[in-house]
Amino acid sequence: MSAKIFPTAQDAENAFYEALERADLEAMMAVWSEDDEIVCVHPAGQRLAGQEQVREAWRQMFAGGANMRVQITQRVVTSGIMVAVHSVHENITVAGEPGPRPPMVATNVYLRTPAGWRMAAHHASPAPARGGEAPAGGPAPAPPQILH
Repeated sequence: MSAKIFPTAQDAENAFYEALERADLEAMMAVWSEDDEIVCVHPAGQRLAGQEQVREAWRQMFAGGANMRVQITQRVVTSGIMVAVHSVHENITVAGEPGPRPPMVATNVYLRTPAGWRMAAHHASPAPARGGEAPAGGPAPAPPQILH
């Protein structure tokens, strides 16, 4: 059990992104709920479920060391007594790359536990191009499909 207490969901989120920038596996896992029902989906990745899969994915991601900066924008928060959902844009800059990467859209779900607020789910995916425009030289975007 982590000794770190996050008094608010925002405190947990701040710790999540700090751990991501520092490539600090122990700090990252201290943010996550200790339940085995946690879920993480990295951009273009498969769904990872449970402590073991989530920890291993972060371990692999952090193997290259701390080389990214994340600026959070367009935060939308829905919260209640026991759960908080944060929808954010992650603006990522990686050392050695010529400029920022295209933004990611992420949904972070936090649960209030006896040990403070903890992350239960993180799902990130590429943000669509602004205004639905096609990438330079690419085909026109397909109309959106509603799946559910």
